[in-house]
This record gives sequence, structure tokens and C-alpha cells, in this order.
Amino acid sequence: MNWSQLFTSSIGKKIIVAVTGLFLISFLVVHVGVNSCVFKDLFVPDDNGDMFNRAADFMARTVVIRIMEYVLFAGFFIHIIQALAIEFENRSKRKIGYEVKMGNRGSKWYSRSMGLLGTILLLFLIIHWSHFWVPSRFTHAGLNVVPLSNWRASHDMFHLMKETFSHWWVVILYLAGCFSLAWHLMHGFQSAFRTLGLHNKRYLRLDKEKVFEAEEGVEKALHREKCERALYEAGDAYGK
Repeated sequence: MNWSQLFTSSIGKKIIVAVTGLFLISFLVVHVGVNSCVFKDLFVPDDNGDMFNRAADFMARTVVIRIMEYVLFAGFFIHIIQALAIEFENRSKRKIGYEVKMGNRGSKWYSRSMGLLGTILLLFLIIHWSHFWVPSRFTHAGLNVVPLSNWRASHDMFHLMKETFSHWWVVILYLAGCFSLAWHLMHGFQSAFRTLGLHNKRYLRLDKEKVFEAEEGVEKALHREKCERALYEAGDAYGK
């Protein structure tokens, strides 16, 4: 597979989505780790968000992190474009749906709704960036400069966080975004490894059991059809 096929073929698009998806998951782990510093204020009231502001200041001042921000945006862009291309391609190939709806017997609802969940996540990300990333990097709106315990001064991201989440609708919006992310990852994480040929024996065993159950169901259906046909032919012959 050459480079052009990597971005244009169906398999190539899935590989790109899998690789960028795993990269974005690695960013998510770091992002959650940094944001978890905000909870120190619950256990050490005198902290006043110092640990969280120090972590935010480190992320803002480190050159490698700032460079990785552009790589991250490129990863988001490629992941979204290729995922949408796969979604549209699948829909164009099957304009008429199945006559019999399998529902959750064939696949989970979130695996069939990756396009919808991804769109919700994109809208959530735009709002999230406008709340925190844009003010911290460009406008500095609503940010005061506070001294830190490491003898530096930084923007008070902790106060911005508290002010942002003081609105009930923002909390509901972020909860909806987190649930969408969880469902998106429930299918996307394991699907990425399967696309790259990396399988877990436990999951493979479960998949084989499902395949065996499906094959057994098909065999029973065929056997029942043969019996019904034999009875029909026997009755037809008796009538003659």
C-alpha cells in the first residue's frame, strides 16, 4: 500500500483513523492527569488552586508541549476528516437499510452511532476550547495573574475553571460531552487495535463464541426449512 492509497482506500482510511484515535487517547490520558490536579483543593483548602495553576503554567511554558499542540490539532483534523469519509462511504454503498433490523443482536448502538457521537464530541471540543484554551493562549479574558508556590507568576486558570462551572448549563453540557466520549471510546478503542491487527485473546474467544452461536442459529434455521419443505412435499405427494 502506497501513501496515496493510505489516505484514499477504505483500509487505509481505517488505519489512519485507528492510529490518530490512539494518539488522541494518549493525549486524553495526559489531559485527565493534569486536570486531576484541581482536586487537591478539596483535600488541602490552603492550596487555593496552586497545584492546578502550576500544572497549567508548565503546560503553557514548555516548548515541547506547545509544539505538540499543533500536532494534536493535526491529529484531530485528520481523525475527523477520515472518519467522516468512512461514514459517508458506508452510507453511499448501502442507501437502503436491511429489511430485518438486528438491533443490539448484531452490534451495540454506540458502534452504529460513531458518526453521531463524533459530531457531538466535535461541538463539545469547540466549546471547551473557547472556555479554556483560547483565553489561556490568546485573549486572557477573565484571567488574573497570581503568584505560585514555585516563585513564578501565572494566569489563574483555577479561578476561570470555578467561574465556568458555576453555571448549571455548562455542567450539563460537559457531562453530556463526557458520556459521548465514553461511548465513543467503548467502540473506538478496541476497534483501533483490531484494525491494526492487535487482538486480545479474551475478546477473540468471545467473538468466536458469538460466531459459533450465529452459525448454530443458521444451521437450525436451514434444518427447520428442510423439514418444512419435506413435509410440504410429502403432503403434496399424498394429495396426488
